[in-house]
Amino acid sequence: MHVKDIMKEEIVHVDKDQNIQDALKLMKKHKISRLPVVNMNDGNIRELVGIVTEKDISVKLGSSKYGNLPPSHFHVSTVMKQEPIVVQKNENIGIAAKTMLENKIGGMPVVNDCEIVGMLTKTDFLEICHGKPFNATSITERMNTDLITVSPSDRLVHARRCLIDKEIGRLPVVEEDMLEGILTAKDVAMAMISFKKVVPDKYKTARIRNLLVEDVMTQNVKTIDGSSTLDDAATFMLENRFSGIPVEVDGALGGIITKTDLMNFVVELEEVS
Repeated sequence: MHVKDIMKEEIVHVDKDQNIQDALKLMKKHKISRLPVVNMNDGNIRELVGIVTEKDISVKLGSSKYGNLPPSHFHVSTVMKQEPIVVQKNENIGIAAKTMLENKIGGMPVVNDCEIVGMLTKTDFLEICHGKPFNATSITERMNTDLITVSPSDRLVHARRCLIDKEIGRLPVVEEDMLEGILTAKDVAMAMISFKKVVPDKYKTARIRNLLVEDVMTQNVKTIDGSSTLDDAATFMLENRFSGIPVEVDGALGGIITKTDLMNFVVELEEVS
């Protein structure tokens, strides 16, 4: 199977000179978490110059250097990653998955020679995680049990630092061994933007440090049972637009299963060395 067989041909992009609020609005409208960044060159042709993600925006807005500036002051070009990794449309899906995993990215523009013809994301791989052997492999066999968690009373700046340092997209929020919520990079990005809109500049630095995880986290988190299969996990993620799901084992939080875990399984099945 090749990249062209699973990629999305619809390309939602953002111009490098738009601000990050525009980028987030596009992500929300199209229910995506990353955008190719383009620039109109001298020949009036849109050329790919970068890629921007919700996590990139979260990192920038929470940094000490840019913390006091309103989001409207940030052009996408100040946040994006330049020279994005791309994949050819005829590449094997196992090799494409391995490239994404090794570079710790959630998506790549798909090109035919130098022309952008689509986007490939981790979600696209979920759509092929059905049938054997996915329905014969339990979640507990592939889930991550080495969990990094935060508590509801932790400061948001601490949780944000955990997301950045550990290069993860979500944190289970736990108190007294009970799952109370989940916090994602998207939650942090949106909270930072909302906060900066309403708080006067001179109070931003002090007040942002007083934001707590419980102020931002998603409550009433959906979980999946560890005895379910990888097929079940893929379906659950697709139906709920989740990138990861807390896993219950014997009534307690036992781990988390993510798109990355399923992609690692795809790489093994494709026997990519």
